[in-house]
Amino acid sequence: MGAAAVDAEGWFSGARRIPSPNCDDRPGGEVPSLLVVHNISLPPGEFGGEGVVELFTNRLDPGAHPYYATIGELRVSAHFFIRRDGELLQFVPCGRRAWHAGVSSWSGRERCNDFSIGVELEGTDDRPYTEAQYARLIDLARALRAAYPTLAGVAGHSDIAPGRKTDPGPRFDWARLDGAVPGLKREAPKP
Repeated sequence: MGAAAVDAEGWFSGARRIPSPNCDDRPGGEVPSLLVVHNISLPPGEFGGEGVVELFTNRLDPGAHPYYATIGELRVSAHFFIRRDGELLQFVPCGRRAWHAGVSSWSGRERCNDFSIGVELEGTDDRPYTEAQYARLIDLARALRAAYPTLAGVAGHSDIAPGRKTDPGPRFDWARLDGAVPGLKREAPKP
């Protein structure tokens, strides 16, 4: 079996595919140039359940947990979700725009969803991420960089939405990505 790769639509062969309706076309032939790292856990601080899958596919039961009632109407997604054990799920093909960044800007450009790929790590701001997650993220970033040579920047959600978002949080070890993916670089966000 060959190495995992990204097909022409942007589906990654190394991921379990769970299509989300929460996406649309990228505007004006836009191609990915930024990788955005997030964290998520549903219910907050709990790992391993189906809450994230249900949220990204509009099947979250607002009565299943008190927190779900506050987010049940959201229509959000990400391209990828990496569980604590390294399992990789894909919700949106990279050729389409996932709804992960919200109000955001990077290097003077607004609307980061237009030109980014969103990767959610199962986690919280205050807990370390797992070795399996870092390994999977690096493998994924390498494959994405090979498929999209325009993908040159990497940022946290907190970098593109400062003051509004804090993820992936201070426990994310950015040094793990430094130099691990040739051509992909984290730079200080520019207003």
